[in-house]
Amino acid sequence: MGTRPETEALLRDCLGDRIATRPMFGEYAVYMGGKTVALLCDDTLFVRQLPEATRYLEDSGHAPVAGKPYPRAKDHWQIDPDLWEDTEWLVGLLSVIEAALPAPKPKRKPKPKA
Repeated sequence: MGTRPETEALLRDCLGDRIATRPMFGEYAVYMGGKTVALLCDDTLFVRQLPEATRYLEDSGHAPVAGKPYPRAKDHWQIDPDLWEDTEWLVGLLSVIEAALPAPKPKRKPKPKA
């Protein structure tokens, strides 16, 4: 089905310049600090089931709901669109995930042609 551009624009409007999004096979990857912190698939926001994310969701009183962003994917936590408008909460969740993920590997420079 794919994510509608309006949904991606709504997420960017909610979070402003704190995130970046990139199209990915009709869906979107959500980046914070150069790390992929979420996926926007079928108009739904998915975050990885990291212990830190689970703890953040439970501590804030939101019961985690499992779902798959695409077939054969590992389970992720689905974030209800009603929660997107609570920008402080959502930025907190994505920041916790970003802090828990390792730094991206540096890209290799191409070898010069002979």
